[in-house]
Amino acid sequence: MEDAVKKDFFPSVVETRIVDEKIYGVPFEVIPLAMYYSLKAFEEAGLSESDIPQTWDQFLEIAHKLTKGDRFGCLFETAPGYYQTFTWYPFMWQGGGEIATPDGKHSAFASPATVQALKFWQDAIQQNVAPRNVLGTGGWDVIANLVSDFCAMQNLSITGVSAMRNNAKDFQYGVFPYPLPPNGQQRNIFGGWAFVANARAQNPEEATKFCVWAVGSMQDDCIQRVVGWCKTYRTVSPRKSALEKGTTEGAYSSAPMKLFKDVIFPTARCEPRVPPEVYKAVSDTIQACQLSGADPKQAAEEGSQRIESFLSDTREHHCCDHPDAAAAAPDRQPIANSRGSARENQRLQSAKATERTCSKTTILSS
Repeated sequence: MEDAVKKDFFPSVVETRIVDEKIYGVPFEVIPLAMYYSLKAFEEAGLSESDIPQTWDQFLEIAHKLTKGDRFGCLFETAPGYYQTFTWYPFMWQGGGEIATPDGKHSAFASPATVQALKFWQDAIQQNVAPRNVLGTGGWDVIANLVSDFCAMQNLSITGVSAMRNNAKDFQYGVFPYPLPPNGQQRNIFGGWAFVANARAQNPEEATKFCVWAVGSMQDDCIQRVVGWCKTYRTVSPRKSALEKGTTEGAYSSAPMKLFKDVIFPTARCEPRVPPEVYKAVSDTIQACQLSGADPKQAAEEGSQRIESFLSDTREHHCCDHPDAAAAAPDRQPIANSRGSARENQRLQSAKATERTCSKTTILSS
């Protein structure tokens, strides 16, 4: 891939697909998250755009006002899986929390930021303003939940824009960035599809060339393919040239798309690249607090112990099997924590492998 193309990708999008300075996946879209809300529900509750919550406390207060009859004020994913952790991470990051230390070798999960994020989701359930079970296919199903008036606010990705355009074009809605915890900073997350070539295929070099031709060159037709995909599916372009061209062509002219592009995307990072054992510790912790009423501080500490135990075993295994491994590869990390990653292999093991909102990969075997 040309240096010009590498520079054309936003660093936050491509850096987690790089290992030893080699690019292993070529992304062609970015899928960040936001809060969607029903204008009708707001109006019925006597609320307007000026009442959009800026803080977590305000969010819960507004959710109470929106909760009426069979309608919940808000909705977060409640089913365990990669999608749930994907949509929860930004709330931890808003307070400065991380799964692991910067070198990826020790757990950092039992932080105040983790605890308050766990409690925020727990409070929504315990205060009866969010459902314990979502409708339709899952927490990403905007038609079955927000459009049906099952909830008034929904934690959802940018794909909700195209879903409503295709299936509920008359539904009136708004989008706003995540509210913040005390002293928090705006943080978001993104997934999205990427092309990779199967190294074990019959012609991996040809497959690689196709990936570059399709979405990884500076040719006009390549850039236009990225623009066309993002315009069609209402996602953000991972490349500067395609984003600029898409903007010129009106792909981000609507209020929701403009918000995603100008306000939300700049605050986003890829989902963390973690082994299944670490993901499971995070997922179990979320579930214990959200649905089982566990104490967030204690649950975070127990989850952190599980993560630390796994990382300790990993370090010991590497040292025993490869005495000079640390000297040979000092920068290798059990967890890549700086920005997150595609999580392609983990997602193949997940029951929600077909969800588009988390990072995905199109594997080409030429």
